[in-house]
Amino acid sequence: MLSYILIIGLGLMGLAVAFVLTRKITAIPVDFGAESPEEASRLKQMHKAIADGAMAFLTQEYRYIAWFMLGFALVIGFAINDPSTEYHEGIYTAIAFIFGGIISLAAGFIGMRIATEGNVRTATSARNSIADAFKVALNSGAVMGFGLVGLTVIGLLITYLVMAALLDVSNHVLMEVVAGFALGGSTIALFGRVGGGIYTKAADVGADLVGKVEAGIPEDDPRNPAVIADNVGDNVGDVAGMGSDLFGSVAESTCAAMVIGAVAFAAMSMGGSMGEGESIMANMYPILISAVGIPISLLTILLVKARTEQEVAPALKKMLIVSSVLMAVAIYFLTMWALPGSFEIEGQATTAFKVYLCFLTGLGAGLAIGLFTEYYTSHDFKPVRELADSCATGSATNIIFGLALGFKSVGWSIAAIAVAVYIPFTLAGMYGVAVAALGMLGTLVVGLAIDAYGPVSDNAGGIAEMAEMGEDIRDRTDVLDAAGNTTAAIGKGFAIGSAILTALALFAAFITRAMHLDDEFITLNLLDPMVLTGLFVGTILPFLFSAQTMKSVGAAAFEMIEEVRRQFRTIPGIMEGTGQPDYKRCVAISTRAALREMIAPSVLIIGSPLLVGFLFGIEALAGLLIGSLLVGGGLAISSSNSGGAWDNAKKYIEKGHLGGKGTEAHKAAVVGDTVGDPLKDTSGPSLNILIKLMAILSLVFVPFFVEHGGVLTRFIG
Repeated sequence: MLSYILIIGLGLMGLAVAFVLTRKITAIPVDFGAESPEEASRLKQMHKAIADGAMAFLTQEYRYIAWFMLGFALVIGFAINDPSTEYHEGIYTAIAFIFGGIISLAAGFIGMRIATEGNVRTATSARNSIADAFKVALNSGAVMGFGLVGLTVIGLLITYLVMAALLDVSNHVLMEVVAGFALGGSTIALFGRVGGGIYTKAADVGADLVGKVEAGIPEDDPRNPAVIADNVGDNVGDVAGMGSDLFGSVAESTCAAMVIGAVAFAAMSMGGSMGEGESIMANMYPILISAVGIPISLLTILLVKARTEQEVAPALKKMLIVSSVLMAVAIYFLTMWALPGSFEIEGQATTAFKVYLCFLTGLGAGLAIGLFTEYYTSHDFKPVRELADSCATGSATNIIFGLALGFKSVGWSIAAIAVAVYIPFTLAGMYGVAVAALGMLGTLVVGLAIDAYGPVSDNAGGIAEMAEMGEDIRDRTDVLDAAGNTTAAIGKGFAIGSAILTALALFAAFITRAMHLDDEFITLNLLDPMVLTGLFVGTILPFLFSAQTMKSVGAAAFEMIEEVRRQFRTIPGIMEGTGQPDYKRCVAISTRAALREMIAPSVLIIGSPLLVGFLFGIEALAGLLIGSLLVGGGLAISSSNSGGAWDNAKKYIEKGHLGGKGTEAHKAAVVGDTVGDPLKDTSGPSLNILIKLMAILSLVFVPFFVEHGGVLTRFIG
């Protein structure tokens, strides 16, 4: 009971902090400090255009998602049934699935809404001081972090308690039903990441290629018809999409740990070595890890300040380090209190202290991935400066160097993940790996705050430019934006690393459940031809998926480019500033394209495991999951880091290096940045969803695959 009270209390604390910060941000007038009525009018106009565009896209996207969720819930309800129980678990799993989807939608909506309120207020606060602007941008991101984690822990607990009251089944079956909650969240993340990523990059590519390269006008110039769509895209892709993605990661890694641990703690409770209250506490341990991160993150945000331009980027990095240290201390005491001193997981003896070391390994690996990502994507370090130098000889050398940088950057991050797999597995089996994934996500509130801070600052710079607030304001927002670019890359590194560990833990839970349901499935043999075939097929899925998302961005960008060119040609006075661009038309193009183009990649992710499991059985599906995980993780890191490096190489040149803006080197850098945009903001982040969603889908559908899977192999045999 005490664990329930703690989770609810800390979850409500997160929601309360999000509410207070929201009120604090919205209390600032949109036209705060405007120097003239004209500037105040422009601020209100740009703010309304961005907010309305983001809301219009989410409204249409959520309408599509709602129909899909209802349809897929029916599939879950009919298909899933554990023959060892008297209940039809599919109905309850479908309810959990819909509830998880609703919470994920709410988390993405909260993040998007506050980002569209915080962007203009960051710009206006920059007139007063860089410290005020930093605080508004960070608080906007923190609303997303506290709101999302608060909703996640409360949602998971409610799902567990409701299903426990409705179902009189063993604990591992109950946890499998609860996993439907994570599947719902991850499904929403698929549409949020893919659809939002296509939207934002179609607008960005169109705005950059025609505006900056062809017309030679500055970034975020109000004469550019695609500029509003570009700023809208930052919110629907980098904020709402990221929120849904990391909501899925927390829910999935928590469910993986609960599924793997359920059998062990239930056996100890039945054997008399653990009381019922202690068993509940141990089962709730994964949720408690995320809940404890809420007060730790609040303390971190209160401790860290940025008073000058030079302190902005170090302050964000300091937040990650401080929150990691505080979490390391807090989780030690939580682990010693919540878990039994010693216990067995899947036949492997372990202790509470060893589980804590698993958490610590994941936490350290996450921090290491963040620092490696910063090294390869920040223009403060050698790799990006070398990339910028390559622009002096044109776009081709810039692209060659950027691809090489991305490939090289994979090594250290994958090494950190390998450590975070080997040590926890040695200490506590796959339960340890799941806890390590939660360790990597332990500082999620802070991670989300600094990640959402990036697009808010980027939007603030765009609004300052479009509202003609002056060079001094734009310079301040550029400082915030530059720090945000690096933190966004670090955030993507965290997301990818945690996705890999989460997918591996889900895979272990999938194998565990398959072994419990199928007496003939004793072990997984890599030399089994069905496993090996599935492994090879799995390796091609990340490439097919990346090809689809990249091509989707290209097709959508083609429409945007043609529209921007048309407006430049046909609207009188547009280049002189006397003609009014048709912003709404560009917003509509991005919206239609994103909704149309997200269908094929979504079908690939959802259809592949269902088809393989049904036709070829558990062994082939296991190979498919491992193959896609191994290749997808490396490809995601490479794509994200190449794109981030190209972006910051452009920013480095724009600060005055290599001749600055308008030079041939700058044009080459813009081309590289344009190539990198879909890599870092669409394909790379969306690969997180591929490896996680396929794994959680397989876990939820494992009773169906055990009972009905392998149709084709049985027919051939």
